[in-house]
Amino acid sequence: MIDKSKIITLIEEKLTEDQFIVEVEVSPANQISVLIDSDKGISIDDCITISRQIEGNLDREEEDFELQVSSAGLGLPFKVFRQYVKNTGREIEVVLKDGQKLEGILKSVQETSFELETSKKEKVEGKKKKELVTRVHTIAFDDAKTVKNIIKF
Repeated sequence: MIDKSKIITLIEEKLTEDQFIVEVEVSPANQISVLIDSDKGISIDDCITISRQIEGNLDREEEDFELQVSSAGLGLPFKVFRQYVKNTGREIEVVLKDGQKLEGILKSVQETSFELETSKKEKVEGKKKKELVTRVHTIAFDDAKTVKNIIKF
């Protein structure tokens, strides 16, 4: 089986300052899956560069492998801290481990948590109509089951 740490080292040699690894998986059948991201976005050329770096440094005669290099897609959940930082100010969907689902703006990111600003029409005491109430929730990374961008057209 191909060593995952070797793949990570090969990738890091080609990453620019604003690019980062989201995930690297190597299956027992040598299927290598690489997800990369960037503060400015990942192009197809970036994926090709990483793919060629890995292919050029592994010997198919020694061990055959299948390789897939892609960017962390918009619909995929966040996996690393830097994705939270990158998406600060954007609308996200959070599913908590207890099943509760929240949607709002990612306001800030700390070492162990992040702040989500939600707005919802609620009945306010003393008022006849529902009013828009804005709340800021501090959510620990450990309490979130999935966090991903909301895509609107």
